[in-house]
Amino acid sequence: MQKIEVAYDESQLTLDKGAQAVKDAVTAIRNAMRAGTASTKSKGEVAGSNKKPWKQKGTGNARAGFRQSPVWRGGGVAHGPHPRSYEQKVNKKVMKLAFARAFSDKLKAGDVIVVDEFKLEAPKTKLMAAFLKTLGVDRTAVIVQKDVDDTVVLAMSNLPRIDYSTAQALDVYAVLANRKLVCDKAAFDALMARIAR
Repeated sequence: MQKIEVAYDESQLTLDKGAQAVKDAVTAIRNAMRAGTASTKSKGEVAGSNKKPWKQKGTGNARAGFRQSPVWRGGGVAHGPHPRSYEQKVNKKVMKLAFARAFSDKLKAGDVIVVDEFKLEAPKTKLMAAFLKTLGVDRTAVIVQKDVDDTVVLAMSNLPRIDYSTAQALDVYAVLANRKLVCDKAAFDALMARIAR
């Protein structure tokens, strides 16, 4: 396992457009992560009778019609949240453009590290941490492989700021949320094929 230099055609990169596509894609991905299960009861759903708490006039209290009023403790919630889906539709072409722009920016900034292959003697966190340190990865990073390797997955699973993805599953949010992309040669070729025009 060692870092290698790779050559690529800069004409393949998308740097002149796609900023809005990136914004739309990230918003859609983050919204899809939301559970949308927050739920409150309106005044019509709170248990209670329709009896007036006290008579309309003569008590000195403000007039009150029912105990389920939103202004009372234990009453309903006015305009509160109800279960809903936050899913947003984003066209495939927009998603492809967004990924091309995000990955191109990462590549241009020098934040994509390519290694010849990931080959660990054992699925040990210590070995993966030491290898990443030699690459200069000291903050968040995502390890990208063409195909899932269980040894690598187990080795990085206890590293809190390291994510894992395959080249095909890598999305715009993962690219932007992590400072470095560490991929093997096969994964890099697959990523370049994804952004090909």
